[in-house]
Amino acid sequence: MIKIVRSCILFLVIIITGISTGAYAENFPTKPIRIIVPFGAGGLADLSARIIAQKLTELLAQSVVVENYPGAGGVVAAGLVAKSAPDGHTMLLMSNANAISSTLFKKLPHDNLKDFTPISTLGYFDLVIFTGTQSRYKNLQDFIDFSKANPGELNLATINVGSTQNLTGELFKEQAKINIQVIPFNGTPAVISAVRGGQVDVGVEILGPIITQINSNAIRVLAVTGSERSPFLPDAPTAKELNIKEFTVSAWNALAVPSKTPTAIVAILNKAVVTALNSPDVQARFKDLCMEPRSSSVADLQKLMVSEIAKWGAIINKANIQKQ
Repeated sequence: MIKIVRSCILFLVIIITGISTGAYAENFPTKPIRIIVPFGAGGLADLSARIIAQKLTELLAQSVVVENYPGAGGVVAAGLVAKSAPDGHTMLLMSNANAISSTLFKKLPHDNLKDFTPISTLGYFDLVIFTGTQSRYKNLQDFIDFSKANPGELNLATINVGSTQNLTGELFKEQAKINIQVIPFNGTPAVISAVRGGQVDVGVEILGPIITQINSNAIRVLAVTGSERSPFLPDAPTAKELNIKEFTVSAWNALAVPSKTPTAIVAILNKAVVTALNSPDVQARFKDLCMEPRSSSVADLQKLMVSEIAKWGAIINKANIQKQ
């Protein structure tokens, strides 16, 4: 008899909880939504977050605001969201940097897989290998051939150690089987100056920040790193086309919420993001940033995170990058 009573009480609790969650989801959002961005204002991550926030404000009839928490490899921003109320009103702008941090840091105060529920990817952006217009290297094969003939003499510039660009440089070095030095610089302007001035032979950077340099013929693109040619640089070959078969890298960003956020709210947010990314104005503004707008299902973004953590972890370990 006692077991029957307990079962009935449990059944009622489940029903009441389900009704409560459903009713809450019907009224969601009930207050402004925050998108926590782990980068400073003005960069691609910040700009794309602000574009999507503006459209979500329209779609959800509630303010969606962007807050920047740069530094510490994104740990501060991710930790803030992981500890926030799981009610859908605080989202994290995730990226491949989160996948990198899972291996790059000895210990994180959060788990990038367990402590977040994915919402959707937002966009993908290409990286390029480039050189100065006065460089002897007319194409990527020239650089590879010269580096093999002169092992240890050539170098490649990127931004800081552990960044997507830096690890892409390390992956290129490994996959092309060349002996070069990957040199980190403090920011994109410094990388561009070093490449243009001939202090370094080539550089690796995300396309958006250097597109004006490319269009003004200040630098020459040797290859893009994606699996397909970039729609923004259709004449530039992929490294894969040049027989570096396993060298494919695309940077991406996405939105996520704390892991215990109700499924119904996750579904509402996913639908809103997908709708936003399909709107012509958002697509146009993303493309102005040299970003390819692309949404995903919750499950597909989860799979992406798992595969990216494994990929970047292997690169970090092979390059013997010191963990932070």
